[in-house]
Amino acid sequence: MNSHVFNRNNMNQFLTYFFVGGMAAIVEWVTFFECTNIIRIPYYLSTVIAFVTGTFINLILGKKLAFKKSKKYVGKKMREVIDIFVVSGIGLLINLVLMKTFVDVLGLNTDLLMNLSKISSTGIVFIWNFLIRKLVVYKDTEERG
Repeated sequence: MNSHVFNRNNMNQFLTYFFVGGMAAIVEWVTFFECTNIIRIPYYLSTVIAFVTGTFINLILGKKLAFKKSKKYVGKKMREVIDIFVVSGIGLLINLVLMKTFVDVLGLNTDLLMNLSKISSTGIVFIWNFLIRKLVVYKDTEERG
């Protein structure tokens, strides 16, 4: 393995993104819980609503904390938002496939199991989001030296 992958800067950035992702995940899970358990919206629509809400939080906090050194989008704010939502849109599709698998295929369709499925799906998509943002969206954040 390349030692530069696990350097201090990358680890600090991952830990910061883990915090950012954690905050966004909490918002996403609470939104999902409220939509499915209180409002009684079907789980697939709740997944979309919760994911979009969490993505907004992730976009704002991710840029301000985890990828703040990136100069790639200076003067191109709309391009950044589009890129983040494309990445997140793919993450949403992964999330929906996982939820469909957990709830409909595996039969994890009680309120508790659907919420646990959502937490599991979010964890998997978290890895996708970090890697794509690190390696593609904010590629120039690598410290050189």
